[in-house]
Amino acid sequence: MTNPAQRRSRSRGIAWPAVVLCALALIDLRIEIQLLLDHFTWTSFSLIPVQHPLAVLVLLLTPSLWRRYRD
Repeated sequence: MTNPAQRRSRSRGIAWPAVVLCALALIDLRIEIQLLLDHFTWTSFSLIPVQHPLAVLVLLLTPSLWRRYRD
């Protein structure tokens, strides 16, 4: 059993799994983001979840992942 001081110090660390997953999702979406920044269309915006469902899901769940690995 850990004491409260150890638990607090552990919870202040960086949630590396969440950071890595978020970075990988952004790397996967980098071309789509560049295309949207160059020429935005609603069609291209709406096709991102169809073409990259896992990356979009990871980005949507990042706050939950952050809380899970911070605690």
